[in-house]
Amino acid sequence: MKSLLGPITAFYASSIGKKIIVAVTGLALLGFLFGHMVGNLKIFLGPEKINSYAAWLHSMPGLLWLARIGLLGAFGLHVVTTILLVIQNRAARAERYECNKTVQASASSRIMMISGIIILTFVVFHILHFTIGVASGYYDPNGEYYDANGRHDVYKMVVHSFGQVPLISIYYILSMALLCSHLSHGFSSVFQTIGLRTERSWPLIQAAGYGYAALIFIGNISIPIAAMLGWLK
Repeated sequence: MKSLLGPITAFYASSIGKKIIVAVTGLALLGFLFGHMVGNLKIFLGPEKINSYAAWLHSMPGLLWLARIGLLGAFGLHVVTTILLVIQNRAARAERYECNKTVQASASSRIMMISGIIILTFVVFHILHFTIGVASGYYDPNGEYYDANGRHDVYKMVVHSFGQVPLISIYYILSMALLCSHLSHGFSSVFQTIGLRTERSWPLIQAAGYGYAALIFIGNISIPIAAMLGWLK
C-alpha cells in the first residue's frame, strides 16, 4: 500500500498531476451537464415523459446513488485541485512579474471567489430543492406532488417552483450564467491540458467551448423561463 501511495502522492503534488486531475474531472462534469440537461428538457414533452424518465432513474436506486456520489466526488476533487493548482502557480511566479499583475490578479480573484461561492451554493440548493425535496417541502402528506400513477410528479413540482417563486428562477438563471462563464474557458483548458492544442486547432477548440457553454446555458434557463411565462402548465 505504501509503495502505491508514494507515486500517487507525488503525482498529485506535481503541477502536471493536478492539471490532469482537473482535466479528467472536468470532462466527467462536462458530460454530466449535457446528459442532465437533455433529461431535464423532457419536461417540454409533457408530464408523462418527464415523470416516466424520473421514475426510470429511481428504479435503479443503487446505481443512481453511486452515480450521485461519484459526481459529487468528481466535483469536490475538481474544485479543491483547481484551488491548490492556482495557489501553487502563484507561489511559483517570479517576483518581477508580481508587481505588474497585482491589479489584474486581485480583480480576477475577487470575481472567481464570488462566482465560485454562488455556484457552490447553487449545487447544494439544487440537490436540496429537486433531488431531496427538503428546500420546498414537496413531499407533502396529501400527495399533491404525485401523479395519477403514483409516481413523483416532477413536472408539477418544477412548474410550481419556477412559476410561483420568481426569485428561485432568477437565482437559477444567474447561477447558470456564472457556471457557463466558467465552462466557456474550462472546456478549452481541458483540451489544452490533454495535449490537443495546436496553432491550427486552438480557434476551433475555443469556439467549441463557447458553443458548448451557450448550449448548456440556453437549454437549462429555458425551463425556468418557460415556467415563469406560463408556457408550462
